[in-house]
Amino acid sequence: MSMLFTILTIRRQFIAAAALALLAPLALPTLHGALAQEKVIKVGTLKLIHAITPHFYQQFAPPGYKIEVIPFESPTDGKNAVVTGTVDFGTFGFAAAMLGAAAGEPVVIFAPQCNGGMAVVAGAKSDIKSIKDLKGKKVAIWPGSTQEVVILERLKAEGMTIKDIQSIRLPFSDMAPALARGDVDAYVGAEPGPGISLANGVGKIVEYPYSTPTGSVNMVMTTHESMTKENPELVKVFLAIHRKATEYAMSNRAAFVEMASLKLGQPKPTIEIAAPNVELTWNTDADWVTRAKYYGSEMLDKKQIRALPDYAKFIDTSFVSALAKTK
Repeated sequence: MSMLFTILTIRRQFIAAAALALLAPLALPTLHGALAQEKVIKVGTLKLIHAITPHFYQQFAPPGYKIEVIPFESPTDGKNAVVTGTVDFGTFGFAAAMLGAAAGEPVVIFAPQCNGGMAVVAGAKSDIKSIKDLKGKKVAIWPGSTQEVVILERLKAEGMTIKDIQSIRLPFSDMAPALARGDVDAYVGAEPGPGISLANGVGKIVEYPYSTPTGSVNMVMTTHESMTKENPELVKVFLAIHRKATEYAMSNRAAFVEMASLKLGQPKPTIEIAAPNVELTWNTDADWVTRAKYYGSEMLDKKQIRALPDYAKFIDTSFVSALAKTK
């Protein structure tokens, strides 16, 4: 009896194991299918306060979407990542986008990212009080940046050119430390650089350079031209995420400061000083487009580009226009 019971038990275990083995291949595709449905959106951004919006994207992404944020040091690196398809979407200064489009690269602006975020900063104890006072001084500028275009415009308005200053090539993250060491007399920077210089008492604001016809136009949201043509639905999904994240960050100063402090490694008091100089945005209007085109004409005039891009392809406002009609 005992032997018979043992045999029956072993037989039942064998049958159960065989059944599981048969069912396993059926279950695995279902699991893999579920995982495969998760869409990863790669977004390039810069290590700046006004480029902080992408770090809020995940909390506003629809189910099934994962946001991967990839930070870049320079606007050119971000633009190249968009052109090569390393990222699906990328935000950087308008100047970098224009340089790419004017050279025939398939970069498309489909929304703005932020306005402002720029400042001309000098040593706190220096005698520099205006743009004219920069004459003969060592001024840090990042080539190919929006700030470069803006300072060239401001110099022109004051009857000066780049030859009237000692232009020092520096990335944004090195500007505040360079001013603190005395390596430069001033810099044309991006937040949080100016905020850092003010917070540690090393720098003072010469001006926020928004008085030109370009105004405060700065960073833009871009993608590869093929994305707008072959996968417009993804652009729409992403833009909706960008809008929600932007509106959230702008209406929740504490969250904005917390995120910027966390991602940029700067103390909150520094971020608090810099934040008022930043307007995160997602919407375009006729005025924005006019200012952007003026910006392009200035780059052409200064021979930073050889020809203007086809604006009908370069600036695509159709996605923002469609989203603006919804709540």
